[in-house]
Order: sequence, then structure tokens, then C-alpha cells
Amino acid sequence: MPTTTKTDYYEVLGVPRKAGAKDIRSAFRKLARKYHPDLNPGDKSAEEKFKQIQEAYDVLSDPKKRQMYDQVGFYSENFPGPSPGEGPQDAHFDFGGFDFGGTGGTSFRDLFGQFLRGGRASGEPEPESGTDLEYKVEIGFWDAVRGAVKKISIARLESCPDCQGTGAVGSPQTCTACGGTGAVQQTSGRMRFQVNCARCGGAGRVRTMCRTCHGEGRLRRAETLDVRVPPGVHTGARVRVPGKGNAGTLGTPAGDLYLLVDVKPHPFFERHGDDIYTAVPVTVSEATLGAKIEVPTLDGRSVVRIPPGTNSGRTLRLREKGVTSARHGRRGDQYVLIQVVVPKPTDERVRNLMRELESMAPEDPRKDLFAKAGV
Repeated sequence: MPTTTKTDYYEVLGVPRKAGAKDIRSAFRKLARKYHPDLNPGDKSAEEKFKQIQEAYDVLSDPKKRQMYDQVGFYSENFPGPSPGEGPQDAHFDFGGFDFGGTGGTSFRDLFGQFLRGGRASGEPEPESGTDLEYKVEIGFWDAVRGAVKKISIARLESCPDCQGTGAVGSPQTCTACGGTGAVQQTSGRMRFQVNCARCGGAGRVRTMCRTCHGEGRLRRAETLDVRVPPGVHTGARVRVPGKGNAGTLGTPAGDLYLLVDVKPHPFFERHGDDIYTAVPVTVSEATLGAKIEVPTLDGRSVVRIPPGTNSGRTLRLREKGVTSARHGRRGDQYVLIQVVVPKPTDERVRNLMRELESMAPEDPRKDLFAKAGV
């Protein structure tokens, strides 16, 4: 019966025992980047540390292995025991030949194939779908009402032209570390583990990392686009530009670009949804006797009839003089708020006329005010 390992895999990865798969994967990525022998040439302690974190991740990333480890403190597969005289120090790891292409921007997708389905390497990197982008764009009132073509400068990930998004160049070669099997054995005490080959990520074959994109398969590029903003958009609307998001890898399609619209206010027209609200001043005589006046609309000038006896604050409706909806194509309405302008009593004749008007129409407009207020 195998003895219980003294190694605390959670401590090796620096994660709590209740850590989720995402936290375990993130911790492994960070430590693997720090201790990989190719980044620490000649450092035996770094190589040994890398073996430990790879062994810990192989167990903790697999639900069944992790369950057994949590219950009994170790995990052991049915592999042959070590040969006579063979100990943990005799386990052989070949880290040679893996091209990191520098420490900055290096992709670990090919190296750590065990990040893929079920914690077990698929042998080849999985395609990553393109992601969507969102940019804010400010447009004027009339551009929002009538539509316009706007120039937009964005930065997006494009497929690398040298590797066609694969992250590698050249023909695949048989991995010398695992002999093409995709797996190597590690020994800890009297336990032996079979884990994915670190050099090929379990694929059994290796390819040279693309120097242009450092294995990412994508490059960030600035681009200027002519985007058509449809008529009727409003603040908060999203305009979709298909295929102009970040590119995917391995031939997967790019995501979409979404423009989040912010419409500048207009000094006269106030928009609510597809309706337009305006305030129009009228004279006392126009409000009292009635009149026909011209008011500004989105289409130019329109004639509005002011009914006799119109009070200040009354709203008149102009049908289908609002904004054409970007969704269903119907136009909103325009609402005209009447504001009665009282003449300034700077002339004695004006004051006399007001007094005469008051005596001819002595109605008290506030007679029911206190009754309504209940005081």
C-alpha cells in the first residue's frame, strides 16, 4: 500500500483547500512562468520546483484525483513501481527545445495543454473564439436624428499573418521528451504519476513558436473605420459592426464591434424616446384671442393653431413630427409647450389697458385655490 505523501499540493500552489478550478489554474500559470527551467537555465532548484508544481496541478486540476487526495492525502495510479534503486531523484524531465520567444507576451497555450477539457490535455490547442469590443462614440443631435457616417479609431486583435492564428510555424516534429507519446512519468516517494509532457503539452509533437506574435496567434493593431450610424439612434443605443471585434485563433471568426452611442443635447429640441419637446412663447393677445404661429420642427417650419383662451403651460401636439424610430421606422410626435409672455408695464398706456381689462373681466383665478389645498 502506498505511503501518504508529505507534500501538500495546496501549499505548493499557494492556494487554499477550498480554491476553485480557476484559482488553481491561475496559480499554476503564475508559478510555471516563474520556475520553468527554460527561463532559469542551470538552476536545479527551479527545475525541481517546476516538477512539484506540475505534479500538484496534475492532481488538483482533476476532480477525481483531487477528491482522493482530499480524502486520503495522496493519489496513486496503477503504474509499475520504481525500478530497484530508482528514487524520486531519478525521474527524468527533458525541458530542452521549448521556444519561449522571450519572457514578454509568451503564450502558455501549447505548453500547458492540461488546461483544456476536463483537466486532461487534448493534444492540440483549442480554438479561441473572437471576443466582442465596445467603444463609446459621441455624436451630434442631427447626426442621431438623420443618420451619419462616422470615422472611428479602434485597437483590435487581428490574426497573425505569419502563422495564420496558430501561434506556431513550420511542420510538427516528434517530441523528444516523451518520444511522441505525449506523457511522462513523475515519482514522489513510492508514488508514480503519469502527467502530460511539459514540452509538447501532451500532443506528442512540437512546433516552433511564431516570433511575430510570440505564440499568441494574434497581434494588436490600430484601425480606422467608417461606421454608418442609422437614423433614430438615441443615447445608450448600441450600433453593431459585424466582424470588427477581436480575432479568434485557429481560424475561428472574429467577434463584433459595438458602439455605445452618446448623443449631444440640442439647445432647442428636447428628445424623449422618439418624441420631441419644444417651448414656444406667445403674446397675451395671441393666447387670449387665438392665432396661427410658425414653430421650428425637425422638418423646418410648421404652422400651429393657438386656440382662443390658451393658458401658459398648455401643450399642443404635432403628429409625426418627432424622430423616426431606429427599430420600427415610425415617427414620434412633437409637443409644443405654450409659454405666454406678459408685456412689461413700462408704458402708462399699457398699464391703463391692463387695468381696463381687469375691470372688464374681474374673474378671480385663485378662488378655488385654498379649497383644493385643504387649508
